[in-house]
Amino acid sequence: MNLADVFTFLFVILGFLIVFVGYWLMAVGLWPGRVERCAEQLGRAPVRTTLVGLVSFVPLVVIGLSMGTKAPNGFLKVVGLGLALGTLFVALFGSAGLALRIGCGLKSVRDEQEPWRRVLRGGIVLGLTFVLPFLGTPVLMALAFCGGFGALVWTLFAKPSPQSQLAPAPAGGPVAAMNAPAPPPPLPVTVP
Repeated sequence: MNLADVFTFLFVILGFLIVFVGYWLMAVGLWPGRVERCAEQLGRAPVRTTLVGLVSFVPLVVIGLSMGTKAPNGFLKVVGLGLALGTLFVALFGSAGLALRIGCGLKSVRDEQEPWRRVLRGGIVLGLTFVLPFLGTPVLMALAFCGGFGALVWTLFAKPSPQSQLAPAPAGGPVAAMNAPAPPPPLPVTVP
């Protein structure tokens, strides 16, 4: 293996990590409540949630890929590949809950002003675990996606819990801080 092969693998892996973190941030930006519910579900019952994901995720991907490669006409091939890719996107969005769960364990003082940083930190850590050869990519990535798919499926059909276990988001966020009344001006100081 020469240096060009090493850099090819390195940049492909780094590209995937950047894309995964980008999708996780997009998921929490579009559906923050759903991602928080996925994180709570993964924290409450990680094994059961991953098993639900495994039972539902793997057959959908296998059916989609087999339809996409063995279907007799083009329309069924497109439907099969769409099913497989759609299932992967759902799993990727659900695994944003796992990134949030990891990020909640890595607390920072900036979390109240910028709650998306929890997903960024957790996503970077989760993505770095995928780099480990023989265990990271085939095993940990598959478990993270199965757990994410199971968490998203679980939260679609289960009632939301009345109290969040995760760190609370700031009340009102940055918009409320911008609309807050200005502090009174300082009192004038007289010099004797």
